[in-house]
Amino acid sequence: QVQLIESGGGLVQAGGSLRLSCAASGSIFSINAMGWYRQAPGKQRELVTTISSGGVTVYTDSVKGRFTISRDNARSTVYLQMNSLRPEDTAVYYCNAHVDLGPRISPRNYWGQGTQVTVSS
Repeated sequence: QVQLIESGGGLVQAGGSLRLSCAASGSIFSINAMGWYRQAPGKQRELVTTISSGGVTVYTDSVKGRFTISRDNARSTVYLQMNSLRPEDTAVYYCNAHVDLGPRISPRNYWGQGTQVTVSS
């Protein structure tokens, strides 16, 4: 069993910053890509950013230059530094990890429980 535990959400004024963390634990052989998604009220869940095991990053256009994803492979943890936050960034943020469970076992995607980020204008 693999668990992703998120932390760091909260309420912040527009222009402020928050840092999200997501730690993976359990029967992990290795972790491939990790990422962050978000879901605003009444909208579908969308990709925010991903990072490969080698550190290659991808960002959705709306967060480029404001958000930074990073990971600590030794701690099986991914981070999301969010700067210059806007009201439209308000959403529940979900951590995702593509996890190798071992030889001859298909990798699986796991999700965190979600953490609320609210940006006031």
